[in-house]
Amino acid sequence: MKAGSARNSYKDLINRMDSCSVPPHLKDAIIRCVEFHTSPAPGVLIGAYMVDYAMELLKATSAQKLFAVCETPKCLPDSLQEIAHCTTGNGRLRIVPIGKFAITMNCASDKEVADAVRVYIDCEKLKKFKTIDAWYANSPSYQKSVMKDRLQEEIFRAGRDILSYENVRITITPKQRWNSVTCPCCGDPVPDYLLENDQCGGCGSMKYYDRVSG
Repeated sequence: MKAGSARNSYKDLINRMDSCSVPPHLKDAIIRCVEFHTSPAPGVLIGAYMVDYAMELLKATSAQKLFAVCETPKCLPDSLQEIAHCTTGNGRLRIVPIGKFAITMNCASDKEVADAVRVYIDCEKLKKFKTIDAWYANSPSYQKSVMKDRLQEEIFRAGRDILSYENVRITITPKQRWNSVTCPCCGDPVPDYLLENDQCGGCGSMKYYDRVSG
């Protein structure tokens, strides 16, 4: 996308939020999520509402140490990372790729379990919003080329009205103690608990490249 086109698209996004009366704090969060994700993907926009809702239910702020589980690797993790500062790098974001657009969040706990809140797209509520419903169902009736702007506006008008939540309890996984061992296949050091049949994942089930000469 050309720079001028990107600026116009960004301006359109802000104007659309203004016309739909998106609250200022959420408008700011959405803008940051879009910048972080590098595009106003529908999942990122909805994700901003989900994270904001979960944090309100937890009575938490971004200044607190929060933990999250995301049930899809698509778009939604970026909203968690930008708003709640739960990242894969800091160990406070776990992605469970089961294909549901849902997040579970909890505050820090020194116990073996923690009370948490799970926020998810409610398919029953989604029926009131035809464009979002078609996009979410990956229906052929949703045509991105002509319905993208309508989808954005519908997301902003819907807000939390497509979401539901439930109170849940999760098990806290303590940090694992580990020792460094050498993979007998490649000779690289790896944590012992990541060995598969006495070899590292890179030489086994997670191998993703072949070495080339030159």
